[in-house]
Amino acid sequence: MSQTTTKIIQITDTHLVPPGERLYTLDPGARLAHILAHVRTHQADADLLVITGDLANSGEPRAYAMLRELLGDMPMPVRLLLGNHDRRDTFCAAFPQHPVDPAGFVQSVLEVNEGADQLIFLDSLSEGEIGGRFCETRANWLRETLATRPDTPATIFVHHPPVPHGMAHFDFIGFHDAAQLMAVLEAHRGGVRYMVFGHIHIPLNGITASGIAYHAGRAASHQFMQEFDNPQPQWIDGPANYDIIRIGTEGVSIHGVDTIDAVGVSQVPFCAGP
Repeated sequence: MSQTTTKIIQITDTHLVPPGERLYTLDPGARLAHILAHVRTHQADADLLVITGDLANSGEPRAYAMLRELLGDMPMPVRLLLGNHDRRDTFCAAFPQHPVDPAGFVQSVLEVNEGADQLIFLDSLSEGEIGGRFCETRANWLRETLATRPDTPATIFVHHPPVPHGMAHFDFIGFHDAAQLMAVLEAHRGGVRYMVFGHIHIPLNGITASGIAYHAGRAASHQFMQEFDNPQPQWIDGPANYDIIRIGTEGVSIHGVDTIDAVGVSQVPFCAGP
């Protein structure tokens, strides 16, 4: 990790299916391979790659095996989160070295910027539900983790958005007990730098009433037609994409990279200023 700024690549909602299968006419594995190739070429200096859940579409072992193979030559460490489409036991069998908490939830913490910041990765998977949960066991782990660094600001990564998302499709399949998570975060003396999540398949940025900023990445796989009030919008074949998150002494910045397949039309002239 760099001393003053940590560069993180976020990819979300990869929804991998076994090799040879398709999802909504798309090939999620080919899409992810395309994105990862761009990251390897253009973002090799990143300190961390985070995939914020729904790694596999139905938690299939062969899908996780594909993910393990695709990530095998990435030049930076990787942290993986679980979403509602994942299966915890199957994931852990495929990634036995991936950190988990003492109760077996896929949760961990990582100090960055010489201890000036901490990244916390949370598990909101509730087996058999589309929406997320954050039970008392997970909440206690988070309280205890934050208590070990009470004055260190935290950046939170989780699959389900614990904030209003503005998408009618998710009205009944969001974060069912988000208040419990938010209460723990709001009580942290060091504050929360940012919350980063996925689940809704479209980009979202905002700030809570208590002052916690948040960001949702655009899905790597199928994406939504942005008809926010429609509970049954169309899935679309949207742009290949990832986000670049920088956390450092000057704050947090997020750049969305969605021009992987864009075609240039004219060279931009150099601007000398002032």
